[in-house]
Amino acid sequence: MTNINQRPIPTGVPVEQQEQFLAAYPVGPDGDMDANLPVSDKSFVATWLFAWLLGFFAVDRFYLGKTGTGLLKLFTFAGLGSWWLVDIVLTLGGVQHDKQGRKLAGYRQHKKVAIIVTLAVTALSLLIGGISSGANSPDTTSAVAPAADAPAGSAEDIAVAEDAPVVEETPVQTDTVQSWADDAFGTFAPVTQTGAGDNLVTLPAGATAGIVTATHDGSSNFAISVLDAANASTGQLLVNTIGAYTGTTEYGFNSMGDDATLQITADGNWSLTITPISTAPVLAASGVGDGVFLYEGSAGKLSATHDGSSNFAIIEETDEAFSMGLLVNEIGTYSGTVPLSSGPSAIVVSADGNWTMVAE
Repeated sequence: MTNINQRPIPTGVPVEQQEQFLAAYPVGPDGDMDANLPVSDKSFVATWLFAWLLGFFAVDRFYLGKTGTGLLKLFTFAGLGSWWLVDIVLTLGGVQHDKQGRKLAGYRQHKKVAIIVTLAVTALSLLIGGISSGANSPDTTSAVAPAADAPAGSAEDIAVAEDAPVVEETPVQTDTVQSWADDAFGTFAPVTQTGAGDNLVTLPAGATAGIVTATHDGSSNFAISVLDAANASTGQLLVNTIGAYTGTTEYGFNSMGDDATLQITADGNWSLTITPISTAPVLAASGVGDGVFLYEGSAGKLSATHDGSSNFAIIEETDEAFSMGLLVNEIGTYSGTVPLSSGPSAIVVSADGNWTMVAE
């Protein structure tokens, strides 16, 4: 019979060493599986943040050295979202270990804060979403009808009223979606740079996000990633393709640091034009490949199609705290309708084929 307190064997421990592992790290006196486990050099806080913020890209799994399940999680888009949630729960519950089966450093010290922050942010996000939906509901208050017993005007009064000049109301000046983009993400003078092969391009100062329009005429890997001032990754891979490329994408919406430099990996000639988010065109009905657009309509539905064979994703960035803007994330062809938040917002499309988008 199996002992209910028998420690499960971590996936990283070879078969020939499993008995030694159980003998070296027995279960604690109160059934605590982790009581006698060695401490990993991998941080609980880092694993929690990676699982929560970058879980769809399996960064948490790769960080723990679990390359096999990391690749599986990445290529299945975190099990269509379910794996992302499971790994957050496993990490917060202390069940997640590194590849060698060691417990994560700092779990006992930081688990309460991590759990409270996760629950608080989730609750606040739901609350903000509910308030935003209520604020954008149409006003159905009807105009007040005149009283039935109100005295009718005389013929002279009616004639005067008909002859009176029509005074046009001055329209109220409202902020445009371009003004919103400049206020939310900053502005700068456009920058254009060309080159060949690998290189680094300094991002313009004075903005937290921007648009990158790129071309490449080589035949091998072409990639654009974002680095901070210390040349560490900020977690953004803007472009990653093979061969020729022409498209428009963005940096800054999902950055894990202060963006400072674009790292170019290329085997051919390339060109980059970096512009403020406010320069993006309004949401287009159709297009090909990657693109960035502005939307200022009301909340509703977004119907989209895609005829490509690679990843097709649509993200809506509203600049609201804790907003989860991943609307579509599919491989290959797609046809469907998803919820769309009210503008002003930016819509980012990642595609390798023809696509259509209709906001209703």
